[in-house]
Amino acid sequence: MAKYVYDFTEGNRNLKDLLGGKGANLAEMTNLGLPVPPGFTITADACRHYLAEGSLPDGLEQEVAGHLAALESTMGRKLGQADDPLLVSVRSGAKFSMPGMMETVLNIGLNDESVHGLAKQAGGNDRFAWDSYRRLIQMFGKTVLDIDGDLFEGALDRLKGRRQDTDLDAGELQQLVETYKGIVREQTGADFPADPREQMRLAVMAVFDSWNAPRAILYRRQERIPADLGTAVNIMAMVFGNYGDDSGTGVAFTRDPGSGQQGIYGDYLQNAQGEDVVAGIRNTIPLQDLERIDPSSYRELLAIMETLENHYRDLCDIEFTIERGKLWMLQTRVGKRTAAAAFRIATQLVDQGLITMDEAVTRVTGDQLAQLMFPRFDGGAEKKKIAKGMNASPGAAVGKAVFSSERAVELAEQGEDVILVRRETNPDDLAGMIAARGILTSRGGKTSHAAVVARGMGKTCVCGAEELEVLPAERRFVAPGGVEVSEGEVISIDGRTGEVFLGEVPVVPSAVVEYFEGAAEPADDLVKAVDRIMRHADGVRRLGVRANADTPDDAARARRFGAQGIGLCRTEHMFLGERRQLVEDLVLATTDEERQAALDALEPLQKSDFIGIFQAMDGVPVTIRLIDPPLHEFLPDLVELSIKAATQEATGKDRRLLSAVKRLHEQNPMLGLRGVRLGLVIPGLFAMQVKAIAQAAAEVPGARPEIMIPLVAAVQELESVREEAVKILAEAGVEALIGTMIEVPRAALTAGQIAEAAEFFSFGTNDLTQMAWGFSRDDVESSFFHRYLDLGIFGVSPFESIDREGVGRLIEIAVAEGRAARPDLHLGICGEHGGDPDSVHFCHDVGLDYVSCSPFRIPVARLEAGRAALADNESDTR
Repeated sequence: MAKYVYDFTEGNRNLKDLLGGKGANLAEMTNLGLPVPPGFTITADACRHYLAEGSLPDGLEQEVAGHLAALESTMGRKLGQADDPLLVSVRSGAKFSMPGMMETVLNIGLNDESVHGLAKQAGGNDRFAWDSYRRLIQMFGKTVLDIDGDLFEGALDRLKGRRQDTDLDAGELQQLVETYKGIVREQTGADFPADPREQMRLAVMAVFDSWNAPRAILYRRQERIPADLGTAVNIMAMVFGNYGDDSGTGVAFTRDPGSGQQGIYGDYLQNAQGEDVVAGIRNTIPLQDLERIDPSSYRELLAIMETLENHYRDLCDIEFTIERGKLWMLQTRVGKRTAAAAFRIATQLVDQGLITMDEAVTRVTGDQLAQLMFPRFDGGAEKKKIAKGMNASPGAAVGKAVFSSERAVELAEQGEDVILVRRETNPDDLAGMIAARGILTSRGGKTSHAAVVARGMGKTCVCGAEELEVLPAERRFVAPGGVEVSEGEVISIDGRTGEVFLGEVPVVPSAVVEYFEGAAEPADDLVKAVDRIMRHADGVRRLGVRANADTPDDAARARRFGAQGIGLCRTEHMFLGERRQLVEDLVLATTDEERQAALDALEPLQKSDFIGIFQAMDGVPVTIRLIDPPLHEFLPDLVELSIKAATQEATGKDRRLLSAVKRLHEQNPMLGLRGVRLGLVIPGLFAMQVKAIAQAAAEVPGARPEIMIPLVAAVQELESVREEAVKILAEAGVEALIGTMIEVPRAALTAGQIAEAAEFFSFGTNDLTQMAWGFSRDDVESSFFHRYLDLGIFGVSPFESIDREGVGRLIEIAVAEGRAARPDLHLGICGEHGGDPDSVHFCHDVGLDYVSCSPFRIPVARLEAGRAALADNESDTR
């Protein structure tokens, strides 16, 4: 039979697929001899079975019973034993960290009898026992019984008034337990379950169910975590941080997850359980204060942090509890960090001899690099500072203050920039956190829910701004000095300093962008770290990186950003503005003379364009796509002309235009007269462009033009254009590769034939995606993509990341058949997928020679190309 349960002594950190990240790391810490409470893990396999079949797998309950018996034997007491109870926690733990998105239930095993036994265990501490019991009913009620958590919070708030939770005495907490049991009875029609084993069984199933909770689904989509992984469940003997002031709980990082600087970072809360820290409901104290409160535990914790960082060779995130002076480790994982911290930490670990530069490149991502390229606040601008909190996640965010997740989503969908302002966030706020430009809370520290989730998403966040009185019901907050900010008023938050400003603060380019622009040598430690990693990535990558650029300015910027050529120069973009009339004249021409006049007017303009681009690129390849406009973009509007004609205001020219436009009008321009079809239908159009390219190349030493024929679906189309282009280039004495853009599914499926006439392929993945899926990007992204994402039909938009199974399969076919017909065929990609990290890895895997993307995405593509090569090398050595 399948094995579904593993004791902490049986696993290790390499079993994350099976035991989840939390279970694998608890096992690893147990193996290292660290103080971990005993327990066991129910595997993700059991969760997948439960979610698929709607029931627990055969044999699971017997396995759990066996491991529970072993745990009871180790602890010397039984689960829920009336006079001396064993209590356990039931906690989720997926392969990838999903902070706060799934469920946890503490203090399983308490009931009306065992609560007295717990008080006896605690030396007669009745207050501790009743506090633990009310926490169980509250967490169990919300998590397992699906009762609105505000009902419990409201009862607690009414009882304590303006006091802290810790000010409630044993009698008041016992009264609260009865109130909570009444809420359960009223909401479910049944009593709170008193059987400890039934509590544990229901809690396990609730954790499994939480894998498909809306907030978990939303988080997975945001972080691109596969939906079919499921979660493991960890059952651990309880240790208590809420015994009194000699106990507590905390979260620690082996270095600062915000900046990457080495030091002691974390939060501690006396007389509390772990959920109190991450929920941010009570403001914590800095971890350094633990040295004064409990020197022995503090020294032991620092030693364990050093052990874990050296063992994992990375920043570690640690949860711990101190129970009456005894330190216990509840969790460790490789910690989430900001983009700046990721680059700094990677190079620091190289300098410490813990990792190699190859590993450093794999420790950072293109998405993190993109975050570092976001603007920052102008230090010299006039600002009105109204508060300061903790710098939880860096960045510069400006937007309208909103006080609920729902309002944040609503305004963001209307195109507004918003800052989500809360006392503290909880997992139910995830949709609003995603929609907002930044997050501001008045409670919580650097390890609160808001801080951890914001860092993971790369969102600007300021936490624990205690000076602010946040009044969500009134949709406003009050800052020192009587400053009031109501919903809709603009504020600015600086995640680097923790400052909060009234109004809009101007932003300036980031230091990383200035570095890529070549404005200065690397100065600060962050830019130096980026420089080291980028240089190494460039040294190991196989894929070339080119730019999509249509003007000399764009071309020059692309070169500064590290482009090794232009992979897509869209000539139709050169015909906008004042030149649009010339293209209109060409398309509507009815005689050879009219057509030639329009071509003669366009040719010198095109030549000048190409000279500027060749000069900017200074001897590297420039792939020029011949004109590929949806024809309607260059024609007068049919409706406007029709109205004008109907009102008798039209001139003779207008009527001729109307006749021509009607003749050329298309119901679906995306699939109409464009690309190679336009070049074949309008004599001289492509020839004019090729002449301009050849003449420009002849005048610019070292120019390396590559001529790309768009929208080819049959080799005969390409042959017709190629024949004329070859003659023009020969007459000019210019050498140029001639190839095509693969953007029609038929072209991919007949790539072997097309390669006989093409010296290169460039995959136009925007159109290839539209045609493979059968929908127009402009029409469908705002209409039904959101629903498709909700239903799981898309994990991510196919226009954002290559659809490997469909569009990717077409590319694989074209690569294989094209190279079989022409072994020296050059292969690239020029759709915007060329700057998407996952798509860059796909391009490396299928053997393309280069990717091409917009200038500002070039550094991302360079880094990801290096990471793809290193991932390939790692798989080769396995």
